[in-house]
Amino acid sequence: MTEIISVRFKAGGKQYYFAPGTLTVHPGMGVILDTSRGPEYGECVLGNTLVEDETVVQPLRPVLRLADEKDMETLQEQRQAEARAFSICQQRIAARGLDMKLISAEYSFDSNKILFCFTAENRVDFRALVKDLASTLHARIELRQIGVRDEARKLGGLGICGKPFCCATFLDDFQPVSIKMAKTQNLSLNPTKISGSCGRLMCCLKYEQDAYEDILTRTPKPESFVETPDGVGTVSGVNLLREQVKVRLEEQPETPRCYHNCEICVVRSGRGKLPPDYTPPSPAQLEQLRKVTPPPASPFAAPAPPPPVTPPPVKREANRGRSGKPDAPAKPKGKPASGAKPAGAEKQAGHAPAVPREEPTGAVPASGEKRPQRNRRRPRGGRHSGKTPPNKPQEPS
Repeated sequence: MTEIISVRFKAGGKQYYFAPGTLTVHPGMGVILDTSRGPEYGECVLGNTLVEDETVVQPLRPVLRLADEKDMETLQEQRQAEARAFSICQQRIAARGLDMKLISAEYSFDSNKILFCFTAENRVDFRALVKDLASTLHARIELRQIGVRDEARKLGGLGICGKPFCCATFLDDFQPVSIKMAKTQNLSLNPTKISGSCGRLMCCLKYEQDAYEDILTRTPKPESFVETPDGVGTVSGVNLLREQVKVRLEEQPETPRCYHNCEICVVRSGRGKLPPDYTPPSPAQLEQLRKVTPPPASPFAAPAPPPPVTPPPVKREANRGRSGKPDAPAKPKGKPASGAKPAGAEKQAGHAPAVPREEPTGAVPASGEKRPQRNRRRPRGGRHSGKTPPNKPQEPS
């Protein structure tokens, strides 16, 4: 493992790894670094971190020290000197009639060297210009020709989306962009619509390319023969973002219809011939391909009522029969003891008390004589009012 810090020299520029040594650097802190151009000032983006040895290119250049207040004052003085050098260089370019556009002027941290960046359509002989600048600014002069994409990164600006340039904010390197990406995404090939301020294809075409390639694997090609819920037909258009296809049915070729990818079945991809043994399915089989989508809920619709609350079951003391009246208490088994009241013979208002029936113990009815039946009917209110209960059974002889 190797300990590194990530440093950026300019806002939106590329990040570089340096060896912090014994220093502890946090994101946002300024550091003085040892570079190929000499000491330079940079801003830490990623603090002390351990990474795999294969992810860095050895040997790493060291961090000299942390930036202090004096270094920040030096940077402010250099910014003022760069503006003055930029103006002088423009005057010398106009005086010599050189076909070049000056972009920026940058001082090294030790103020011994000035780097001028420019753009030009052709090669420019600027040897005489270098001599004039060196005698005027009393420093080493370096002129570097850059491309239009680097020019847009240095100058910055707003794209057609209304946001700052990607290359000037977060892109470390320029991604290769081709016209094939615009064709894959069904964009207009008008250069004014797919080109950025630099005149090259927009970098954002690369962002969505993978998503479009994934959608293409699930979408039929134009002129494909497909089966739809309404019949068979030919694909006349594809909407990749919505994953919809426009199909021209054989029965109604004048009015194409739109279907989702999941509602069609591809029989022939692209142009070609149908299988010789192909037979169109029946309408009932084609109808099974239709995708049923529930209607979206309206934001103005009343909220759904809460589900009804089922009350807990009430525990009753006595069970009820079909008539809704409580069942009679169970009668005790066996014969009641002498002097005891039978169950259910409770005293009611206006009724004569029931007299318990007594049977001699050990008495057995004679042979051939029927044993009298006991009256199991309970007294009812109003029917036996003022009457005595049924007669007692006769005692056997």
